Amino acid sequence: MGEYLLGLDAGNTVIKAVIFDKTGRELARAGEEGHSRMPYPGHVERDLGELWANARRVIRACLDEAGVAADDIAAIGCAGHGNGLYALDRNGEPLLGIQSLDTRATAMVEQWSTEEVGERTYPIARQRPWPSQTPTLLAWLKRHQPDIFNRIGTIFFSKDFIVNRLTDRRVSDVSDMSGAGLLDLANRRYDRALMEAYGLSDCMDLLPPLIESADIAGAVTEEVAQETGLAAGTPVVGGLFDVVASALGSGVTRTGSASIIAGTWSINQVIVDGPDLDGPVFMSSTFDRKRYMAMENSATSAANLEWLVREFFEGGRTADGSPFDACCALAAAIDPAADDPLYHPYLYGAQQDGHARAGFYGIAGWHTKGHLIRALLEGVAFGHRQHVETIRKAGAIFDKAVLSGGGSRSRLWPQIFADVLGVPVSVAVSQETGALGAAIAAGTGVGLFADFTEGADAMVRIDRHYEPNEALAVHYDRRYALYRDMTEAMTPLWRRLSASAEAASGVVT
Repeated sequence: MGEYLLGLDAGNTVIKAVIFDKTGRELARAGEEGHSRMPYPGHVERDLGELWANARRVIRACLDEAGVAADDIAAIGCAGHGNGLYALDRNGEPLLGIQSLDTRATAMVEQWSTEEVGERTYPIARQRPWPSQTPTLLAWLKRHQPDIFNRIGTIFFSKDFIVNRLTDRRVSDVSDMSGAGLLDLANRRYDRALMEAYGLSDCMDLLPPLIESADIAGAVTEEVAQETGLAAGTPVVGGLFDVVASALGSGVTRTGSASIIAGTWSINQVIVDGPDLDGPVFMSSTFDRKRYMAMENSATSAANLEWLVREFFEGGRTADGSPFDACCALAAAIDPAADDPLYHPYLYGAQQDGHARAGFYGIAGWHTKGHLIRALLEGVAFGHRQHVETIRKAGAIFDKAVLSGGGSRSRLWPQIFADVLGVPVSVAVSQETGALGAAIAAGTGVGLFADFTEGADAMVRIDRHYEPNEALAVHYDRRYALYRDMTEAMTPLWRRLSASAEAASGVVT
């Protein structure tokens, strides 16, 4: 058996390939940024041909950089962003890639709320419908784009599409399907009554065979081997929902462990033993066959800083060429004050309100770029805190957390997280926790590790630790209360703004 593991991570924006040894040391990594199409307000899609072309390139680049023989790769694991809607047609060809930033189905979710659809789905899936959720998007297509809906042969997720291209197999794993509200969570299986609640009882045949994260999905085909440099026959495991992969890749494997991910999405999750909390709280399975993840998520995290840098700060570089470091340096120079601006991180809507929009509030003439950047960093952390409070109210208990995702790379932002959340925060050595979690699943699947915990213990190391600053606790409590009050005050205005935009565009939602 080979000595190395290849982890792939297919996010909303970038697909990455990383080769690890069995101790978690990175031999090589490669990434390729994709392009999103936004043909109408609220629609966020990608070209699946481009996604697979990017995957081929990063795999080959990673193998070339590592300088290892293809036969030395023991197995491949893939993580990918959950929800959205990735579809093959009935001939197995790429059809559609809707990303989890999409909010086209907001009006449908509002209608379903009045019809109490969530009261039917929650007891089975432990989730209520929301705009970017896979079954919600499928129901939207069925209602508004029947020509596309009728061509669908298989629905699954971003990492499943990569697994399909690698192996020619159509499968999905329990973590991704449960994360999309498509499973009877307690029994880890598809459920016709659940699909009927979504109005999708005629779609059972669109759901692919269900496997576990470490089960072998298939093997690299001869054609793919020639295209990527991989060895034909290399095992590929089922893989994971990327938030679960990141938890695993940051060492969060035991009951009561908490993982916070500041990436494109705000992910806040705690491992629990059973699916029955005092909800409502979003639930999915973990990477193993017996436990569950209590989580609250939204597209309200580090994508906000990426947007700010891209649009306003690309010229502000530090010696190493990083505009992100330059931005964080400006924010770090600001001493927190009561009249600092506030920021809502709703560039892509809020968790249950696709109409929500981002905004700065309370800007005065004496405020600087540093104040605005710090407001953004704090606003993202406030969004995470709102989710964490929901998880705690449901009964999940934790007293520390591991932070991963792009936000963890900053030296300032993890401290803000610790101060806002009021718990110690650690950051793992590996910055590619999604790919590392996928590699751990691959190693477990081919027997390099007895189980996921053994794999994480072998491959994960903690780099930094942050204690909350007690002197700032009252300051952040007050600012968080203002943040919540402003959200409530803005809600009707966001709806008016959204209605105006829809009327101008003529797009049905």
